[in-house]
Amino acid sequence: MKKVELLAPAGNLEKLKYAIHYGADAVYAGVPDFSLRARINNFTQESLQEAVEFVRQHNKKIYVTLNIYAHNKHLEEIKTHLKFLKTLKIDGVIVADPGIIMLIKEYLPEVEIHLSTQANATNIEAVKFWASVGVSRIVLAREVTLEEIREIKKAVPKMELEVFIHGAMCMSYSGRCILSKWMTGRSANLGDCAQPCRWQYKKTERVLETSVVDVRDRFEVDLEEDQHGTYFFNSYDLNLLFYIDALIDAGVDSLKIEGRAKSAYYLAIVVRAYRKVIDSIGDKDKLKKVVQAEQEELLGLVNRGYWTGFLLGDEPLHNTEADNVKSQKKFVGEIEGTEMVNGKKLNIVRVHNEIFLADKIEAVDVDKNFAVKTKKIYNHDMEEVGEAHGGHEKRYFFEFDEVLPEKSLLRVI
Repeated sequence: MKKVELLAPAGNLEKLKYAIHYGADAVYAGVPDFSLRARINNFTQESLQEAVEFVRQHNKKIYVTLNIYAHNKHLEEIKTHLKFLKTLKIDGVIVADPGIIMLIKEYLPEVEIHLSTQANATNIEAVKFWASVGVSRIVLAREVTLEEIREIKKAVPKMELEVFIHGAMCMSYSGRCILSKWMTGRSANLGDCAQPCRWQYKKTERVLETSVVDVRDRFEVDLEEDQHGTYFFNSYDLNLLFYIDALIDAGVDSLKIEGRAKSAYYLAIVVRAYRKVIDSIGDKDKLKKVVQAEQEELLGLVNRGYWTGFLLGDEPLHNTEADNVKSQKKFVGEIEGTEMVNGKKLNIVRVHNEIFLADKIEAVDVDKNFAVKTKKIYNHDMEEVGEAHGGHEKRYFFEFDEVLPEKSLLRVI
């Protein structure tokens, strides 16, 4: 079976490094002004340059997101940004707007152009059109089925195909939504979505009915509400862990994870899961065991419930009962390295949630999860303490029963 790329999100430089460390072949990132992640994204030109250098050192790839739908007022800023990108050794630009495609061809003629899922490519003729204007990779719309992927690859074999395999789904067609702009003034198509589809709603005194119907009395929808509120449009999260071999067989070149706004812990667990599955393809018995084990890891993350999206031609599911499935294990910290103190090698820990000396701790690394015992905790003044707390920039020093490698993650079980 052909080699396939595992593509991971990077909301900041730290997350990018975790993505690479836990098995991504490539990452995608961008500065807020031109990316569809304007918030929870602190990339600057300087950190993006550092990201490119880091990726190069590890022989991986980086694609820069420039996938807003631009207005005239954005064009000069985009030209300036493209001149900056020309100074970097990036592997591609992810773009949705035809006008921006023309600018990329002018300013970055040697760089690959990847068509964003925002452009809604769903059929053979659309793929042929984008190929004719210089696009080398299509990020297919999430609404495309497995059979359609196979047909597109057969009809346009030279076009690279990229498919989302994990992460949040949008209630609107491939993310082209106007709710946020209408309700809050923040445009989803400029990377600033407020996600009103996932807000809680409740009945007001003016609403007397418990259902809504379109003005032509064709479709009636019941509104259900519990103690947590009502979720009008909330979709389950995408999870295609069981279909990676089928996607590769259909001709997919890049498997894409959504989640630039997610934590480094979430990213590490998801990337590791798909990395292990990809590496197990070719050995059916091993693959089955790995998929089952890694699905348990994914189920342990905060999620909205999982489904297979539109891949199998199913009708969409809607999570109207609850906002999130809570994490089964609490992520509490990350290992940033080691330091010798009084002849002992201690782990430097960035604490995210409280850790008590008696807690049962599980360490997560690239290959496995394993129990560790906390022998002593020291604060930043090297005073021995019984607990550690997050919410600040100071670090703690932990003596475990074994020294943990950098970028290991800690969780309470």
